[in-house]
Amino acid sequence: MISRSLILKLSSALVIFGAWEISSRAGINYAFPTFFESMVALWNLTISGQIFTAYAETLKPLVVGVLISTFIGVGIGVWVGLSEKFDWLVSPIFIIMQSAPLAALIPLVIMAYGIGITSKTFVVCIMAMPVIVLNTSGAVKNTPTSMIEMARSFMSTEREVIFKIIIPSASPVIFAGLRLGVSAGFIGAILAELKITPTGVGDIISYSRMTADYPSMYAAIFSIIVLAVLFLNVLERIEKVLFAGNDRGYVS
Repeated sequence: MISRSLILKLSSALVIFGAWEISSRAGINYAFPTFFESMVALWNLTISGQIFTAYAETLKPLVVGVLISTFIGVGIGVWVGLSEKFDWLVSPIFIIMQSAPLAALIPLVIMAYGIGITSKTFVVCIMAMPVIVLNTSGAVKNTPTSMIEMARSFMSTEREVIFKIIIPSASPVIFAGLRLGVSAGFIGAILAELKITPTGVGDIISYSRMTADYPSMYAAIFSIIVLAVLFLNVLERIEKVLFAGNDRGYVS
């Protein structure tokens, strides 16, 4: 039986795509193709293999950047959550990174690392890491003190408290931060391709815009949204499986 959640999602999609089709047929702008034209363009990109070749390039800096952000970001976040001095020193940096228009830093990244995959990976990292660090540190700080005190009353070492109490308790929120980090990483990967070197999906968008092939441009943008939504849904399902007993913000 189809779940109510799935029905609502499909209904929402129909409303959005229907509004897209109607508004484009109303002649709002010549550069705004219909939903049907965009889907035909997406089909042509798919059967020609162009979209797969493009994503092979786009996913390289995205995957590397997200992996780097995950390992370094979680490590820094845990340290920030455990140390008040390190929190005072590091947290403002990531708060500024999260709120600042990081696209303005791309010219500096190009000057430092050139226009290759290193620059694009770095852009993904500076987009994804602040979210992961701040969510991780917040989760560690909000670990129930009663659980920590109980562990220490049983003569647990600080290492055991961290790895057996604090990190498991903070894991659901940390994983939620990873999902947000992946979402920010997608934005960073496409932004890097549009601003640094037109490769991958960013190349399809740039070239289609220059040649006035607007259906292909919108098709590429649509494919990015679909891939991001699918990937985040997969992570959400993994999160529900891993933390099925989590009712109160920490593992019971």
